[in-house]
Amino acid sequence: MRKMAWWRRTALAGLSIALVIGLAGCGEKEASKVKIGEVTRSLFYAPQYVALSQGFFKEEGLDVELQTTAGGDKTMTAILSGVVDIGLVGSETSIYVEQQGSDDPVINFAQLTQTDGTFLVAREKKAAFDWNELKGSTFLGQRKGGMPQMAGEFTLKKHGIDPHQDMTLIQNIEFANIATAFASGTGEFVQLFEPQASVMEKEGKGAVVASFGVESGHLPYTVFMAKQSFLKKNPELAQKFTNALYRAQIWVEKESVPTIVDAIQEYFPNTDRDILESAVKRYKEQGSYAADPIIDEKEWNNLQDVMEQAGELKARTDYGKLVDNSFAEKAMEAKK
Repeated sequence: MRKMAWWRRTALAGLSIALVIGLAGCGEKEASKVKIGEVTRSLFYAPQYVALSQGFFKEEGLDVELQTTAGGDKTMTAILSGVVDIGLVGSETSIYVEQQGSDDPVINFAQLTQTDGTFLVAREKKAAFDWNELKGSTFLGQRKGGMPQMAGEFTLKKHGIDPHQDMTLIQNIEFANIATAFASGTGEFVQLFEPQASVMEKEGKGAVVASFGVESGHLPYTVFMAKQSFLKKNPELAQKFTNALYRAQIWVEKESVPTIVDAIQEYFPNTDRDILESAVKRYKEQGSYAADPIIDEKEWNNLQDVMEQAGELKARTDYGKLVDNSFAEKAMEAKK
């Protein structure tokens, strides 16, 4: 029997290796890359971190890159300039863009939170809090034009308090420094997100006396949004993204607070476990985490009521113009 020439043996070996590699890769699609810009790093966004940590995005074939874009204006700029594909930010920002005129509007397609996420913190715990106690006080509010400030003013007016006449309203302090300013002695009341509110209580520097989220009602408060052109070009990606988000929302709804904290703790490495649990418990109990990605028309109209009262709305925007629930509806239908 003649021996096979060395060059032929080498060629066949190479062909075998290529065939094995090809078969190994058969059926495996390369993950689609998607860049998310979140307006801030917050426990308020727990379902997003659950979708990441529990592999829901990955199982949908998405390679998600998350970056914190620090502020509504910066997040919207990142969306419009293409620095991120999808932004997690308040729906009011899409309305501001629409009011300025845009050939490529920013579309709200999946809701993450459905209430305001701030709490009213007083200097000391009160057995029975009365909103009238804010009259004549110095109040540290949030940035003018942002949803936290607008929801805060909406609530104060609901309780018969004019924030610009009945109190000294401070709203020129940077978001990251508001809690520090209060802890240093500025103001008698402050509007804070978690975990800052729980930190204040733990350190004995303040006490939560009311929730602006409960008081201002349901809103499309924090929503995933993208340019209309991006959604038209990448419908499959948007659908997979919404599918993963909905799985995370179901997971957060059914799991206990300690289990949720286990899943998201890596995103808050410098926050004590008891603070994480206190904050997630508050948000979960008051229904801040949306149970599904649908952006409800009633909530959309409530958002515009809040903006209108704050004097930040030039004209009301039609629900169907900036909201696309098709991805959310398909995600929910698939889980039935």
